[in-house]
Formats: sequence, structure tokens, C-alpha cells
Amino acid sequence: MTKNGLRLLPWTTPEGKPCYLSTDDPGSLLSRLADDVEEAQLAAGEQVRAGARAVLADAKAGERAVRFALTRTVESLDDALRIAVSRGGRITGG
Repeated sequence: MTKNGLRLLPWTTPEGKPCYLSTDDPGSLLSRLADDVEEAQLAAGEQVRAGARAVLADAKAGERAVRFALTRTVESLDDALRIAVSRGGRITGG
């Protein structure tokens, strides 16, 4: 758990604020949904990383392609860090 025993969820509010879950049941419907979203985010991050590597390896890639790849990479890094914080909080209990 994180922040006062709450689980940080892998999505934010429409305003970009963090979402938290309060439950003692790690098998609850919302907990399982959060686990599935985290898994999908990590898989998408692997695809983004592969695409970014391809862009970086292409000497002819233009600024637009590089900026796009970097933007997607930052989004994936944001997801991965949120997942790490959430999972770390559940391991340490705080």
C-alpha cells in the first residue's frame, strides 16, 4: 500500500491527479483491473522502447520522428514509474 494504506492506481483523474484504491482485498475487481492495466502499460512500454530504438538507429530520422518517439517514451516512463511507486508501496507497506 501507499499513501495512508491506499494503493496508487495506474491511471489519473481527468485533471491529472493520482487515483487511489482503499481495499484489504488484493483480489478485488478493481485491484485485478489495476493489475491488468499495469501489465498492458508495461507491454506498451516495451513496444515504445523498440520503436524509439529504431528511430534512434535511423540516421535519416527527422526531428518530427525523434520528438514523437521521445514523447511516447516519456509517457511510458511515467507509467513505469507510477507502477514502481505503487508496487514498492505495497511491498514496504508505506
